[in-house]
Amino acid sequence: MRSLRFISAEALVSYPLLAQGSLDSVAHNLYPLLFKASYLLEQAEVTRAVLGCWPLEEFRLAALLGPSTDHPEDLRDRACRTCLEACVRGLADHVLQGGSRWLRVADLTGIRDVQVQRCPCRRALGRWGRTELLARTCCELQAEPCMGRRSTEVFADLFVTEGNFEVVVQALQPSGPAPLQVRCLSFRADSLSPGQLLHVLGLAKPGALRKLEVVHNVRLNAGHVQQLLAQVGFPQLVSLTLPTRAFDIPPTSTPLPEGEDSLLSSIAWELSQMSRLTELSVAFSTLTGKIQTLLSPLGTPLRALDLANCALNHADMAFLADCAHAAHLEVLDLSGHNLLHLYPSTFFRLLRRASQTLRALTLEECSIADSHVGMLILGLSPCRQLQEFRFLGNPLSARALQRLFTALCELPELRRIEFPVPKDCYPEGTAYPQDELAVSKFDQQKYNAIAEELHAVLLRANREDIEASTPVFGSFDPDIQETSNELGTFLLQAFKTALENFSRALKQVE
Repeated sequence: MRSLRFISAEALVSYPLLAQGSLDSVAHNLYPLLFKASYLLEQAEVTRAVLGCWPLEEFRLAALLGPSTDHPEDLRDRACRTCLEACVRGLADHVLQGGSRWLRVADLTGIRDVQVQRCPCRRALGRWGRTELLARTCCELQAEPCMGRRSTEVFADLFVTEGNFEVVVQALQPSGPAPLQVRCLSFRADSLSPGQLLHVLGLAKPGALRKLEVVHNVRLNAGHVQQLLAQVGFPQLVSLTLPTRAFDIPPTSTPLPEGEDSLLSSIAWELSQMSRLTELSVAFSTLTGKIQTLLSPLGTPLRALDLANCALNHADMAFLADCAHAAHLEVLDLSGHNLLHLYPSTFFRLLRRASQTLRALTLEECSIADSHVGMLILGLSPCRQLQEFRFLGNPLSARALQRLFTALCELPELRRIEFPVPKDCYPEGTAYPQDELAVSKFDQQKYNAIAEELHAVLLRANREDIEASTPVFGSFDPDIQETSNELGTFLLQAFKTALENFSRALKQVE
């Protein structure tokens, strides 16, 4: 329930001119209420004016938009373009005005990007857009005369690609006084060269970085990864994501004797120096027989581990099942491995050891068939803390899914299931794993009927709290959605370059 104070704040900001003219008369402790009310009602001019006159030393966006005693609604999932642009413009106004009011810290982190915006304008400003807006504002302010002004530290989550690389570098490396000093807490990189990545990370104050995501179109090999970790250094890093094939041997390296990988050992040693590292994602890197080398040096137990499509063998699974990390895992992704056919005993031993902590498990395209459902139910039964279970892309029938759903209802904390399109909905003889074209060609009417039956299983077990769905092309990714045009251009350029190289190679052969 909203408090009388918040209702009064809403009433005031509903009249923008009156609100802006009254700010000098408002008590300092009411500014947070005015800010949230103006954000809620999308009164952008009031939002900008409130921040421009902000009388407190700190402005923390996530805390201001989160639930409070005055207004219990959580607005952190409103990445509203209108309001966020007003926030950054208001921040610029504040540092330009100077005066006795000094905003020491502006924390713009904590916004959650979701698929459907609940704000009135329905227009989102994603992480890439927020990065570019802040960087361009910093560059504009660097050109302003600012003699004697104190700077404001701005904490931000940066998303850098080829499209905004230059402006971000300029913002992070001012040639003179900078009214806004950007401090990066999390960093996502896509469609950059290794040299660009190394350069911009060196400017982003990596000593304070907590989360680093290097994804998709950053072409790293093991040599680049070792150089990045050794030269830049990330003492506070909690979460690290590396791109596809990040552990491939550099093409110029001398082939090593079988069983030796000095680069991987060096990378593992660098990771072991990160005493806060608890989340590691190395999906789509070939790590056959190398998991022990990579993970055993880590002194801090991992809470999240993504080893999807890493071509693990029995020795890798045996190490995972018995290592110290297993008893601490909260999030685990082993997609792309034939777990229940090749090494069921070690996989179930891993589940038993992780059962007290495991909250999210992903087993997509693991060749789980009807004959494996009984074993899978036994393996999952100890996982009483499991909240999310994703197993898309497995060849399971409607009958097997019903049996599995009945067992999943016994897990008290489970809230989300992502299940595959039943194989009954595809033509007989359909091969697995499926490509994107094949996965979309199923009998929608038959699927709808089976999905209703599966939801009926949940209802009969009084588990309406479980959300079950089939995102055929994967879950919504706001970062990919936002930069799809740029990444498409990048891929076309990469394809063109590959064709040119191939053509040159053919000419040399001739």
